[in-house]
Amino acid sequence: MGERPVGILGTGSRLPDNEVGNAEIAARVGVTEQWIEERTGIRARRFVAAEEATSDLAAGAGERALKAAGVAAGDIDFLIVSTSTPDSPQPPTAYHVQRRLGAWGAVCFDVNVVCSGFVYALSIARSLIAQRPGSRALVVGADVYSRILDFSDRRTAVLMSDGAGAAVLGEVGAPYGFVDFELASRGDAHGLIRVEAGGSRLPASGRTVAEGGHHFRMDGRGVRNFVLEHLPGFLDGLYRRAGVGREQIDHFVPHQPNGVMLTQIVERCGLSAARTHRTLERYGNPGTAAVAVTLDAACRQGHFHDGDLVLIAGFGGGMSMGAALIRWGVTA
Repeated sequence: MGERPVGILGTGSRLPDNEVGNAEIAARVGVTEQWIEERTGIRARRFVAAEEATSDLAAGAGERALKAAGVAAGDIDFLIVSTSTPDSPQPPTAYHVQRRLGAWGAVCFDVNVVCSGFVYALSIARSLIAQRPGSRALVVGADVYSRILDFSDRRTAVLMSDGAGAAVLGEVGAPYGFVDFELASRGDAHGLIRVEAGGSRLPASGRTVAEGGHHFRMDGRGVRNFVLEHLPGFLDGLYRRAGVGREQIDHFVPHQPNGVMLTQIVERCGLSAARTHRTLERYGNPGTAAVAVTLDAACRQGHFHDGDLVLIAGFGGGMSMGAALIRWGVTA
């Protein structure tokens, strides 16, 4: 008897209560509201309160995903948190989430593949469940970029935000669940998205703080060119291996870089026939949480129907790309 497929049992998200509109950001970075909306499609984003950190958002999203799945925290076997803005260098943020949720039976760890990380973590979780039949995993994508933004850099400060999204994974009945994954890493392009200081090469010091080495930096044009050049062929490889055509895809749940770039991605990748789900207008770009938050929004709004083919895709720092095809629907 073959392995049962693994699918998504429930999703959840947690966005900070503090909504920051374009007027406030425009005043801080020295541009107009119109400038931001025309170039990014973003009208608002969420920033954490002073007392909040990544694990607070991650735990909130995880709790909602568990509730949606009808799974108790104590029944989770693996807890994976994708983040590039952990609470602290040590311990892993997943351990704080475990403590908050009471998921004492879970093996916990973090992954950091920046904006592709949630998809990477889903792939890892699927493999772990396949190795331990009957197990379940909670996968969370969470980032707090407001703490590392340089508000004198309008290229990044108008884009990034805070948030968390989560999914509970477990065995489902055929033909549902994950069809296949595709992952790719390109370290030769590592300089396009970066935080230079705070690690072992440039440890934190008065100098690194004064020079802005702990701020998030991005070559926006370089990122755009990389994604538009490499993502179409990358996705085509996934379709070939899965034995599906792009015209069969019902829903596209992508990372939320900015509105202009997202429109270009849909056109370049030939996905105009699919329904593309967007949350960036309300939530900006919350890093690795973007795919997870958008997936949860689509679920809760009832956009996915039984048997729909859903494509999720993350891309960003590393540079990295991660994509998955899911046959939507959960059976006992």
